[in-house]
Amino acid sequence: MEFVSYKCENFIGVLTISRPNALNALNSKVLDELRETFDKIDLETTRVVIITGAGEKSFVAGADISEMSNASTSEAEKFGKKGNDVFRKIETFPLPVIAAINGFSLGGGCELAMACDIRLCSENAVFGQPEVGLGITPGFGGTQRLARLVGPGKAKELIYAGNNIKAEEALKIGLVNHVYALESLMEEAMKLASKIAKNAPIAVRASKKAINTGIDTDMDRAIIIEQKLFASCFETEDQREGMKAFLEKRKVEAFKNK
Repeated sequence: MEFVSYKCENFIGVLTISRPNALNALNSKVLDELRETFDKIDLETTRVVIITGAGEKSFVAGADISEMSNASTSEAEKFGKKGNDVFRKIETFPLPVIAAINGFSLGGGCELAMACDIRLCSENAVFGQPEVGLGITPGFGGTQRLARLVGPGKAKELIYAGNNIKAEEALKIGLVNHVYALESLMEEAMKLASKIAKNAPIAVRASKKAINTGIDTDMDRAIIIEQKLFASCFETEDQREGMKAFLEKRKVEAFKNK
């Protein structure tokens, strides 16, 4: 991999995007490497994934303008589809994905963060969908995910005006879950990932599927989705150990993903 590195330890995978000369901007090669990396993640030895950017200035500054500037309509559509396919893969990935946002998270970077389950950011983080200032719309899901996360009115304000917002504003409107000092960001992301990794993997994965599948349907159907996923956890070793430990007033020995 040229721009994406990945390591896994103690059930926690850490994926880092590194294009220092371009503030980690997304070009076709980066998108391909993101897809390839997620395709290779071992679901048996990994329970949660953290995505971050290299350096202290930028998570992902956006999609690569130099690659898009002379694109035809058909080429732009293919590039948009590539980005959307990768981000949808991340959004629907069986394991929880945490974005550790260490600086600029603009355009495609904001869209990548929104495709993750949980967003943690540093105090120097800046968010925005500035595409209209370039004569285009967001193309990697920004119009759809931003409206779902912060509400249509706020999403329209940010997208139409092309406004950037700082970390505290992002927290206030619900775009991010927590804001930390830059030097503490990865430590806090690892703490959260460790808590997730210690819980029953089958149950965590079922919870993600229930939320993602049910959120865009009506309540009657959504409850049935939850009911079936709830039931799917039973007769597993993890369910039996978890409940046995509770009744015996002791800690779980270890969840085995079985």
